[in-house]
Parts: sequence; structure tokens; C-alpha cells
Amino acid sequence: MTSALGLGTYAFFWEGAHTLPTGPNPEPLPLGGMLARTAELGLSLFQICDYAPLLGYSAAELRGLRATADDLGIRLELGTKGVAPAHLRSFLDLAGVLGADYLRSMVFAPDSRPTLAEAERMLREVLPEAEAAGVRLGLETYEQLPTAALLALVEEVGSDALGICLDPANTVAALEDPRAVVERCAPYVNGIHVKDFAFSRRDGWVGFTLAGAPMGEGLLDYVHLVETVRPAERGITRIVEHWLPWQGDLTTTVAQERDWTDHNVGYLKEH
Repeated sequence: MTSALGLGTYAFFWEGAHTLPTGPNPEPLPLGGMLARTAELGLSLFQICDYAPLLGYSAAELRGLRATADDLGIRLELGTKGVAPAHLRSFLDLAGVLGADYLRSMVFAPDSRPTLAEAERMLREVLPEAEAAGVRLGLETYEQLPTAALLALVEEVGSDALGICLDPANTVAALEDPRAVVERCAPYVNGIHVKDFAFSRRDGWVGFTLAGAPMGEGLLDYVHLVETVRPAERGITRIVEHWLPWQGDLTTTVAQERDWTDHNVGYLKEH
């Protein structure tokens, strides 16, 4: 089993979706199925990230999820959005039940856009509780917040429990150079979301679409990322995700999503 490499819910974006472009998904793949698929691929790590149904799980359902993960030999991580103390505390509670020691988040949530000073205050309030619980928090790089501002926040807080969840693909939308983002963030990275990406011309050659690509076929310089961040040496986990556009119907889309997962896991095991 590869302890530092895992899947996340974004690798099951379509297969596990409750709502599709065509309407409700009658049979979304549950978390238990995602865990089983993770084990089938020889992985022992799974990140439940931005998975809204988790907040509605009963205590018994959470214990059952933990038992399933334990039986499969899978370690869990969590992911959410926002830095409001009450919200982060709810996920620290979930981490305790699920045995997760890593929580990915973002500075902004759908209903909250704190200033950096407000975010700093919020993080300082809750990080001692994260440290006591043995949970590391990683704030993700993304286009809504310049990387320089994210780095300034992490440096100002200065907690061993706080780092950066590196996803250079996100920052392309803000016209940031992915290689430069990797190099600037490297000392603070404590988690990685791995996806390749590429631009393609839209119909009629009117503009471009930025979307996912199989690993090694897009613009992500993964060799540079690994050489710069050194995840294996530092015990930094890598979570496989996709930006797979809808392929017109669920069967075709899920089949391609599974193919991408198989390909990407194989690629990352070799690199």
C-alpha cells in the first residue's frame, strides 16, 4: 500500500455526485464505495473533501464510515471551505471521530470572505485546538486569493499546525505561473492536490477552456513539483483529483473518470 498517495472525493466528482447536469443522480456512489475503490487501487489514503452529505451523518453513520475505512486499511483526511472558528471546530470534531489528522480548507467560504486580518484572528483562535487534537490545517492555493496573500497569512500566523495545500492548477485562473506558485509555497506545503490540466480552443476558436487532462498529458510540470516540494521526504500526502468535463451522459462520463483515476494513480506510483 502507498501511504502518501490517495484519492479524494473530487476523483469521484461525477460518479459520486448527487446532482448532474441532467438532474438528480438516482444512484450516486456512496463514500463506502469510494473507499472500496481506493483499496482496489492499492492505496491507503482517502480525503473526504467538500462532501456536503457528511455534515448530515449521524453518530452511528460516522462510526460505520470509520469502521469501513479501518477494515480496508485506509487512513482518512477531511476537506472543507472557510476559516470561521465554529465551522473549523465542527470539522475538528469530525476528524476526532474519523481518525483524520489533516484538514484542508480555504480562506473564503461560499458565504464568507474575511479580510486577511479577520482570517488571521480566526485561525489564531482555533489553531491551538487543532494542535491539541493532532490535526494539521492546510489552506489551499486557488484563484480567489493571490498566492502572495495566502503565504503572508500563513507566515503571520506562524503555527506548526498550519500550512498550505498546494494545487497549482487552481492559480492558473488568476494568471499565476504554476511553477512559480510551487516554488514560493514549497516551504509551507503540508498537503498536495494533484491534477493535470490543459487549455483547449472552444468551438469556433472563440476563446479557450481550462480543464483537466490525464497526468503527464497536460501543462502540470509534476517532476518540478516533486523535486521542489519533496513530498516523500517530508511525509506530505498527495491526493488525486480531476477536472473532467461532463461527457454528455453519466455512463460515458463515469467510465472516463475511472479511466483517468486508473491512469493517474499508475502515473504517480511511477513518479
